[in-house]
Amino acid sequence: MKKTKRFLSLLSASAVCMTMLSACGGGGDSSSAAQSSSEESKASNPDEIVFAYLTFNKIPETEDLESVEDAINEVTVPQINVKVKLKPLSIANYSQQINLSIQSGEKLDVFHTLGDLNQYISKNQVIALDDLIENYAKGTKELVGEDFLKATQSNGKTYAIPAYKGYAIAPNLVYRTDIMGALGVSPDSIKSIGDLDSLFAKVKEKYPEMVPIAPTNQGVSGVLLTIENCDYLTDDFFKPTAVLMGDSTTVVDYYETDAFKEKINIAREWYNKGYILKDAATSNTLATELISSDRCFSYIASYAGKESAAQISALTGKPMGMVRLAEPYLSTTNVNAVSWAISVTSEKPEAAMKFLDMTYTNKDVINMLIYGIENRDYVKVDDNHVKYPDGKDSSSVPYTAQLSCGIVGNQFIQYSMEGQSTDDLILMETENKNSAKSKAFGFTFDSTSVKTEYSSVMNVINEYLPGLNCGSLDPEKELPNFINKLKEAGMDNIVAEKQKQLDAWLAQQK
Repeated sequence: MKKTKRFLSLLSASAVCMTMLSACGGGGDSSSAAQSSSEESKASNPDEIVFAYLTFNKIPETEDLESVEDAINEVTVPQINVKVKLKPLSIANYSQQINLSIQSGEKLDVFHTLGDLNQYISKNQVIALDDLIENYAKGTKELVGEDFLKATQSNGKTYAIPAYKGYAIAPNLVYRTDIMGALGVSPDSIKSIGDLDSLFAKVKEKYPEMVPIAPTNQGVSGVLLTIENCDYLTDDFFKPTAVLMGDSTTVVDYYETDAFKEKINIAREWYNKGYILKDAATSNTLATELISSDRCFSYIASYAGKESAAQISALTGKPMGMVRLAEPYLSTTNVNAVSWAISVTSEKPEAAMKFLDMTYTNKDVINMLIYGIENRDYVKVDDNHVKYPDGKDSSSVPYTAQLSCGIVGNQFIQYSMEGQSTDDLILMETENKNSAKSKAFGFTFDSTSVKTEYSSVMNVINEYLPGLNCGSLDPEKELPNFINKLKEAGMDNIVAEKQKQLDAWLAQQK
């Protein structure tokens, strides 16, 4: 399934108080995995594991990647007797590559989900981690906390560890600040998706060569992210099936809701007015690529906090800003969408967990994973901020995974890009605690009994959703056909099974 550039919407910053930055910032001494026995640390044959992760940046050359591996292994081998082979994958084919690796038996130990944890669980592609966490990742367990770990459980077993970041995400318009200023529009005047039509009209008039909005991924315009208080009930984050809306505990077909119809009608209006990229349903070109080449003004994606524009500016080379289109919301999917799991094919699960723990607790390891080699790939501005070397950017340094900062391990001990306020971490921690929360928070759906229906339903979704999401299909004509085909594929069975499991889960909470 294509979870490609769409996952810009999950590049959340993280949430923790500033004291956490210093408390967790001591490098190897902070890692619970560093408590390994001296005999193991001195072993002559370290365990080797493969660590897969998506990068929104370029895939580095082999020799540049190996230099980062060597630097990381200089830390991990003495401390936990583990060597890592890094496997950065493009967002364009991340999920396909992970599934192929597992199915083919290719060496793969650690990887993360992209809103599809329940599918990996139902296919028996990941192992239960409870004993491994208890033995080799107590530091990570304490950091993430029991409440958020529950979001990755199924039938009482923990199958993954959520990336530690801001979980309460909100949809944002990410835009060129110079163009917004030239139009004379104040970002403060934009409160919701309804305020964008007039803005895009001004962009189109003044900059006819520039598309007002582009998709973050093939077939993902961003309009559906602005549906408020929707709990996807651990479905595919970008292709939900049966959901909860608002405070209701009644499971419904997502595509039959009034909210879905309202948003795809907006997409259709934008398409007809020329606001959205005409081939958005089929194009693989990133919105950020179009922005970099002065062909696009904005995109819609979801973020935690309010300071991610500094990272996007560093990626695009353009002055970027962002403004929220709705308030943050917490559901199980927000927490477990990006969760780290160990493949069922792993031959070294203990070593895999030891290394995974270091991505949450060791400042040196996580920053090498994200930024590469100091003074080659980045330079420090101060204790908590970095920038690219003079004359370099994200496309020209040998290695960077900067835009994966909200995906890999613990973002709170990662450096921030120059210009990004660390005050945002405090905001994210506050919103993690205080944002509106689904009544089904902590519920994880087991799709095993309806996996045949899931396969059939996903085929229908793949056929219709990109065009409806990006406006190239007329909702008046095609939405009824879409819904009918979903029902023929077994959508009602998915809704019923999810309701059954949710009712049982809610009864246990009383």
